[in-house]
Amino acid sequence: MKVPLACLFLLATTGLFAQSNITIQERLGYPRNAHLLIIHADDLGLSHSENEASIAGFEKGVVNSGSIMVPCPWFPEIAAYSIAHPQVDLGLHFTLTSEWKLYRWGPVLSRTDVPSLVDSGGFLPKKCEVVAKAKVEEVEKELRAQVERAKQFGIDPTHFDTHMNSLLATADLAKLYLKLGHDYRVPTLLDIYGKAAQRIDLKNYVSERDVIPDKVFQAGVPNFKDGTKNYYPKIIKALRPGLNVIVLHAAYDNPEMEAVTVDHPNYGAAWRQADIDFFTSNECKELLNTKGIQLVTWREIRDKLIRRNPEQGERPVPAPGSGRPLLNGT
Repeated sequence: MKVPLACLFLLATTGLFAQSNITIQERLGYPRNAHLLIIHADDLGLSHSENEASIAGFEKGVVNSGSIMVPCPWFPEIAAYSIAHPQVDLGLHFTLTSEWKLYRWGPVLSRTDVPSLVDSGGFLPKKCEVVAKAKVEEVEKELRAQVERAKQFGIDPTHFDTHMNSLLATADLAKLYLKLGHDYRVPTLLDIYGKAAQRIDLKNYVSERDVIPDKVFQAGVPNFKDGTKNYYPKIIKALRPGLNVIVLHAAYDNPEMEAVTVDHPNYGAAWRQADIDFFTSNECKELLNTKGIQLVTWREIRDKLIRRNPEQGERPVPAPGSGRPLLNGT
């Protein structure tokens, strides 16, 4: 029996409409009105203080995700922790900048392999504006090298995100960022409502293969000046149903971190101490419990949504410059 074309179209569009109305909560197996939250620590590997405080957040607080800066000096320490604690949700904080005054690092690759990515001292640049002028093929080589080095050290990345939003500096870099997530079959942290994303119209490049949080929160300079102990309770109390992400920076305000962040009070040692103080506090734990917040991880999202088939891992990864389009889906 032949089915009229109009009926087929109606069935197809009805199915697509129904699928589009399934919330991310339901896709992950939670009630439609669930308040999902990832509490995510950036900059692991930056310093011993950063690692130590972030680990305290995992083990004594409510921090349930983190991302690692592979080029940084204290990367081996957090890699060893990852191997010893495989249940901890750890991704990669793609690093293309080295922003501190005296504490600097270079790329994973040789400087001669990625000359457009380094400054006159051989370090990664301090500002994203410099990254924006780098050759995209060199950026791709370096980021794939960061992934492979992490895997070499035994890390199974649960997600990717971007240090200082450097991969949102241009549309081409954003396309590369999405492409790497697709190739390695991991979610990328995407704040499509943030200023950096809106500047390049990031929403035009994402597809159904990407997981988009409903809201991403990160304290800014005014919030720190007003007190992050006031900022964080406000956003937790105001969380709406959907997938929410809080990005924090945990470290101890000690001589090591003061030296790392010298002359840089924004996101400096005191700021990071305030972050870890709140997210290991009883106030925070009680607030999450009272609000009925369901903590979820990038690993859960990766395994339930990105790698639905348990036999599927990463895709075969094409060599940089192989001619494969940078944009999603091909």
